[in-house]
Amino acid sequence: MNWILWASVPVLVFGLWLYTSQLTSSFPTLQGKRILLLIAHPDDEAMFFAPTLLSLTRPELGNHVKILCLSSGDADGLGEIRKKELVKSGLQLGVRSEDDILVIEDTQYRNFPDSMTVTWHPRLISNLLTMTFAPKIASISSKEAPRANIDAIVTFDADGISSHPNHKSLYNGAHTFLKAFMHHHSGWECPIKLYTLTTTSVFRKYLGVLDAPATLVGATVRRKELGSFPSPLVFASSPVRYRTAQTAMTTAHKSQMRWFRWGWITSSRYMVINDLKKEK
Repeated sequence: MNWILWASVPVLVFGLWLYTSQLTSSFPTLQGKRILLLIAHPDDEAMFFAPTLLSLTRPELGNHVKILCLSSGDADGLGEIRKKELVKSGLQLGVRSEDDILVIEDTQYRNFPDSMTVTWHPRLISNLLTMTFAPKIASISSKEAPRANIDAIVTFDADGISSHPNHKSLYNGAHTFLKAFMHHHSGWECPIKLYTLTTTSVFRKYLGVLDAPATLVGATVRRKELGSFPSPLVFASSPVRYRTAQTAMTTAHKSQMRWFRWGWITSSRYMVINDLKKEK
């Protein structure tokens, strides 16, 4: 009898997985939007945001997704290799073309070093985002609606998933950018929405698909916003898409596949499910 119970566990887990991926596909999502995925290092897009990318890049949604990475991950001298790996991974995860993937290599001023001990200045991130995605905002009258060439930013939340200071810097930099963007347009609604990936406890982080019930309950009890920018957003990958995310790591980010990353791509819930909230 015991062996029957144990044998049924994989079947139940697989059934939960299929049900979760099917259920979240019916949730409100972003459609027809210009979306920026803002990351700190090559491989962030696959290790943390793969379910989001695989969902938002579906052709039927009509989104145009770009990736901006603020460092080449050159801490070990592999910056040039890792930039190429990011492009390969991004294309595997649904980004349209190489031109939609930009890596900042700030070798002159070293404003965005790949470092576990350095916090990037939010004003520098804000200035970069302004120059890249809202270059004409200073010339737009306060009597006119502010304009940019993106509609939404997706990035880390204040805890950065892994508490990495570079990840946490992106959250503060994105907020600083939006405040500066709207500085002379306080009477208007901000046309750029900011979505952040939810940090969980260490225990939940390594539950894989078993974290789906807690994620769905959390999304259900949050205050809902509908419309063209709904919140929260929940993306769960099917087994096929999960395998695509794993492949993006194992075949694209070969330079990063140390032993502990095999554990991550096998058991991390971020390889299977993402829940994002819209920031105020």
